[in-house]
Amino acid sequence: MSELKLPIYLDYQATTPIDPRVLDKMMPFLTNEFGNPHSVEHNFGWKAEAAIDVARAQIANVIGSISEEVIFTSGATESNNIAIKGAAFAKFPNKNHVITAKTEHECVLASTRSLEKLGFTVTYLNVDHDGLIDLDELKNSITEKTSLVSIMAVNNEIGVLQNIKTIGEICKSTDILFHTDAAQAFGKIPLNVNDMNIDLMSISGHKIYGPKGIGALFVRNGVKVIPIMDGGGQENGLRSGTLSPALCVGLGEASKIALNDMTSDLKNVSKLSKSLLDILRHKLNNVRLNGSETDRYFGNLNLTFIGVKSDLFIADLKNIAVSSGSACSSAKHKPSYVLNELGLSKRDISSSIRIGIGRMTTEEEIDFAAKYIIKCVHNRQPK
Repeated sequence: MSELKLPIYLDYQATTPIDPRVLDKMMPFLTNEFGNPHSVEHNFGWKAEAAIDVARAQIANVIGSISEEVIFTSGATESNNIAIKGAAFAKFPNKNHVITAKTEHECVLASTRSLEKLGFTVTYLNVDHDGLIDLDELKNSITEKTSLVSIMAVNNEIGVLQNIKTIGEICKSTDILFHTDAAQAFGKIPLNVNDMNIDLMSISGHKIYGPKGIGALFVRNGVKVIPIMDGGGQENGLRSGTLSPALCVGLGEASKIALNDMTSDLKNVSKLSKSLLDILRHKLNNVRLNGSETDRYFGNLNLTFIGVKSDLFIADLKNIAVSSGSACSSAKHKPSYVLNELGLSKRDISSSIRIGIGRMTTEEEIDFAAKYIIKCVHNRQPK
């Protein structure tokens, strides 16, 4: 039994610790192998370029694509912006309609709001109390002006898994591009862009035990995307700027490890997650899981502790790192729009926390967390 070290990290949707195997692969490119991958006149540049080519192939292997369809970005936010705006601009003005969901990541919703200011029409699909879109509503929303559908694979706040394969089939049958924000799904659950008819996919490095500041965008061959940034024309002209070999190599190695360890990682994370949920439900009568019980990635538990204020609750949990929602928008201190769309009351939203379980989480940590959470809930419940 390993020694329990405090505090315990249970916020794996916000970010993940870098895997030591990833860091080992990165280190040479932070020291001696410092060449610019776009310098093609000498050995320093060739080595950097070759390493990035390997990383590109490692990412492609995870999703069943080819290397040429993977471009590097700074992260999923940039990937989402390029995909949504770039694909929409490419069809404009003949097609000016985009479809997404009300529970998408803030950067997706901000991108579609930007499109609306430029003359686009956007349909925001509702979700049910489980957090799932209605596929019939999606079908009925499609018009001859629709160019793009953007639906997140796994929701960052509640872990709900949308029916990506069916959505892809709907889009393909109507000749509409399908983009998915897979930041919380890539490397964690099986994804295949061909089987799922995905045209554009956003990927993040620091969600899969890789470095921060690096991501990728899958763009299917033949799909036209207008660049949203001008420069030297790197990354097939879609993302200009000098790539960081160290970061690219880190994402590539993290992708390779994720593919090799996906089955065991998913099994372990699901086991620990269900164990924690079972203990909390057995010991507490005021806990509720938000989002679908079955259509989900189990490493993400969004729980409402009815009657317990989450901000005070989190302050009590000094030895456990959890959050009240998305790390990308939590600084705004606004109630979760995702939980609001599920139909939760303001009171219940303010009593909800997100617990993230990952590759490095241990059984000892889960046992400690369960007892600690139960104790803090009892202390906060009205006497």
